[in-house]
Amino acid sequence: MIYQIIAIIILAVFYGCYFIKMISQRRKGIQTDQIGKGKVGFVKFIEVTMKIITIIVPIAEIVSIILNTSVLPLWTRIVGICIAVTGVAVVITSVVTMRDSWRAGVSKTDKTDLVTSGIYSFSRNPAFLGFDLVYIGILLMFFNLILFIISVFGVVIFHLQIVNVEEDFLIDTFREKYINYKKKVCRYFGRR
Repeated sequence: MIYQIIAIIILAVFYGCYFIKMISQRRKGIQTDQIGKGKVGFVKFIEVTMKIITIIVPIAEIVSIILNTSVLPLWTRIVGICIAVTGVAVVITSVVTMRDSWRAGVSKTDKTDLVTSGIYSFSRNPAFLGFDLVYIGILLMFFNLILFIISVFGVVIFHLQIVNVEEDFLIDTFREKYINYKKKVCRYFGRR
């Protein structure tokens, strides 16, 4: 029961951060959710698939938590908690650091800043890294085959969003500034 309570708290803080940011930006007239809007072809497919998987994963996580599924040893639950809590901290830090440049999906019409300070000086994509860590952490806490497949698919889609949508958009928008940043900071974690 304690692992279920911890997992629910992790998910509440994780998704709460995201929705609080969306509401805060909406009050300022900023449309945070840009997923699939104004896109065509493969880019639209990736973004829409990402939006769908970000709905399916928490449903699978909640079902797994309620059923208290786990076929792994107890120590993996403890490791899962540590990974998920780290993911939540990374997401919150990235959301705060981005300030009003935060978007879900890319927007060619909104003017945003290229944020390279704070957590972004160690990861070009800390929000995606945070999502991945939360997904992996909850998976380790409540491992089952369905959650495994759905979580891995989510991580793969996030990666495709980064390499096929976000990076191209950032190069087109910020040109040399982003290219220089890309040379210094790794996609997920680390400096070069």
